[in-house]
Amino acid sequence: MSIGKQTIQHIRELMLRPEEPFLREGEVIRTDGLTKRFGKFTAVDHISFSVKKGEIFGFLGANGAGKTTAMKMLCGLSRPTEGRAVVAGYDLRHNSEVKRIKKVIGYMSQKFSLYDDLRVWENIRLFGGIYGMKDKDIARKTDELLQRLGLEEQRNRMVRSLPLGWKQRLAFSVAIFHEPKIVFLDEPTGGVDPATRRGFWEMIYDAAERGITVFVTTHYMDEAEYCDRVSIMVDGRIEALDAPSELKRCYGAANMDEVFRILAGKAQREE
Repeated sequence: MSIGKQTIQHIRELMLRPEEPFLREGEVIRTDGLTKRFGKFTAVDHISFSVKKGEIFGFLGANGAGKTTAMKMLCGLSRPTEGRAVVAGYDLRHNSEVKRIKKVIGYMSQKFSLYDDLRVWENIRLFGGIYGMKDKDIARKTDELLQRLGLEEQRNRMVRSLPLGWKQRLAFSVAIFHEPKIVFLDEPTGGVDPATRRGFWEMIYDAAERGITVFVTTHYMDEAEYCDRVSIMVDGRIEALDAPSELKRCYGAANMDEVFRILAGKAQREE
């Protein structure tokens, strides 16, 4: 069977047509069917969502729900099994772009963010270098950061000797030292008192006002109330995603803790 000239021309036009941008206007993260399997176990199961510039986006889920695995994929630390994710303009399907993404994102974890056996200023300089900053910019911004945090007299102090609240403030400041487009926070306020947590969230609000998108996981449901939007994962899937006020209205809940309990109760797999 022969193919007509019009059909051939149509095929050529389709091949030459530029691909529509995956990220939509105002977005810094978009995923479509993002999936991660470990053997027969599906840790993250075809999740699709987007995050806007300057948004504080809460990424919630019980232990074992898949949120940490999803965050690792978005940071370029774990390769997706299937699906697509574009973060800050970089397509995670391509190794060359995954390598470049490190300079436009920041990361802070409750478990590891600073080197305890280095001094305060040494940690700042180290991470500034990792993020690709120039030495003169690191030196200038180090002085500014220490002054802003009130740590000028602590610059030579070993990080291991800092109170936990100071450590977390420093760790967050280091994570956004290079003015990234997005900062990923993995349970950043674990283990500190409520007053310290409130102060930490003031720093998050300040970063968001400067246009830095904040992607945060937390086990504290009162912190979920501070987010612009919240997604809740159950068994590797996003079960709900909306503003906290809308989620509470939808589920007839008085607070986000009630919303979380309703959704987490649907989980089938063990933690």
